[in-house]
Amino acid sequence: MRAAEALKAHAAIEFPDTEAVHLDAMDFVPAGFRAVYTDLYLHLVNRHPALWGYVYQKSDTALSSSPGQKLRRAIERISTRPLRAAIRAAAPDAIICTHFLPAELLAREIGKQRVTCPVWVQVTDFDLHSMWLQPHMHGYFAATEEIAYRMRTRGLAADAVHVTGIPIMPGFGYPLERQRCAALFGLDPQRKTILMMSGGAGIGGLDKTVQRLLTLPGDFQLVALAGKNAAMLASLQELAAAHPGRLFPFGFTSQVEQLMACADLAITKPGGLTTSECLAMGVPMIIHSPIPGQEERNADYLLEQGAALKAIDLTALEYRVRQLLQQPELLQRLKQRSLALGKPDAGRSVLQTVLSKL
Repeated sequence: MRAAEALKAHAAIEFPDTEAVHLDAMDFVPAGFRAVYTDLYLHLVNRHPALWGYVYQKSDTALSSSPGQKLRRAIERISTRPLRAAIRAAAPDAIICTHFLPAELLAREIGKQRVTCPVWVQVTDFDLHSMWLQPHMHGYFAATEEIAYRMRTRGLAADAVHVTGIPIMPGFGYPLERQRCAALFGLDPQRKTILMMSGGAGIGGLDKTVQRLLTLPGDFQLVALAGKNAAMLASLQELAAAHPGRLFPFGFTSQVEQLMACADLAITKPGGLTTSECLAMGVPMIIHSPIPGQEERNADYLLEQGAALKAIDLTALEYRVRQLLQQPELLQRLKQRSLALGKPDAGRSVLQTVLSKL
């Protein structure tokens, strides 16, 4: 959703003659189907991450002709009829899929000659799962050269693969003044600032992690984002009352780039969009609790590239924070690597490519 919204925002600012419409597939499906795709997913990754890792790996190697895959596709086709009708009603000149579900549905529609416009796929992780690869796609956008290489080795034409990065909102590409942004949130721009993010859904024991970090010595302030998790936000607000001037909790916000402009360090799960935002802003990362599968692959990429450190548990997290607070030169190296890897203009690059091919 965030990648699609980023493309829409880039279109509005940089391509005013283009009308970009974001259709969220989950707005067009029955409640039961939506529960499987969203609620069940969140339940698995939060409560049974090893099971999700197994599902991720097995689905990556499953044959498309297997009975299980055929049944899955049949259920998807039945459940997404309103989505296909909405696409036809929009009569687009081009389609960009930021999730594999609509790409898979549209591949069949193209094969039946019911969709004739070019359909593109934007992979939103530093990894490649086989479900992203669908027949009849006009082209693909990859986060890195390695992912593009893997696409080509799986049979995609070399000129159909474009390395753009992962689209993020335009605001992450603009220079932001730390002092002004800090004033917006009541932060002290002179103090070290640690930004803790739990993802848009606010999953994970964020309050327990925050409580542990607040026991650390040092003159730093902690910003904690609870996403849409109201119960978590309430818990963090109680902690903030007990630690005035040190903890600043927020719920879901569309001003993440302004908070990142105040941050010297981010503690986050390694989702494709969040880490792309951190890279674009040059914010060093400590990554923790990666979801087995795509987030583990994202974590591997960031660690290999020297843009992040990893904490395997709360004790390791405490050690990493102490280490970076005491070693500013290490923090600076992570920042420089992040800036070198960031692609704040990914959304513009994707749209330029799509529009140039029309």
